Amino acid sequence: MVRPRPAEFEKTKIVAENRRARYEYFLEEFFEAGIALTGTEVKSLRFGEGSIAESYAEVKDHEVWLVNSNVPEFSHGNRFNHEPKRPRKLLLHERQIEKMRTAVTREGMTLIPMAIYFNGRGRAKVELALAKGKKMHDKRETEKARDWKREQGRLMRERG
Repeated sequence: MVRPRPAEFEKTKIVAENRRARYEYFLEEFFEAGIALTGTEVKSLRFGEGSIAESYAEVKDHEVWLVNSNVPEFSHGNRFNHEPKRPRKLLLHERQIEKMRTAVTREGMTLIPMAIYFNGRGRAKVELALAKGKKMHDKRETEKARDWKREQGRLMRERG
């Protein structure tokens, strides 16, 4: 059974994407969060640098933190440059934080950053997903379904 797609957030410029997450996890619910950044981090992100491939989010003391994301140092940042892999605070409503905290502690879910982007107003945002890990047989099933869809497309094009 196909799950309905969630409403997309307004993404004008995507800086970093975690494409592997859709293969590794069942994605349940999506959230949009702001990021508390320093000046050189914003400049570095505007140049399209940054990675969230190995990162995750965690809830600590009623705050959500983005851990292990890499925003490289800004080339013209001199001594005011930032630390590339520092934990970054995510800005969310209390109700959203509480929902995430209960899902992570009770249901064994994880918070996965899906994308870092700039919205229409020029603010840096992170798309977070509440996710459950897939087992190996689930990954194989996903791969089979994707291959079958590709094959169906080929057959339909051939028959016209």
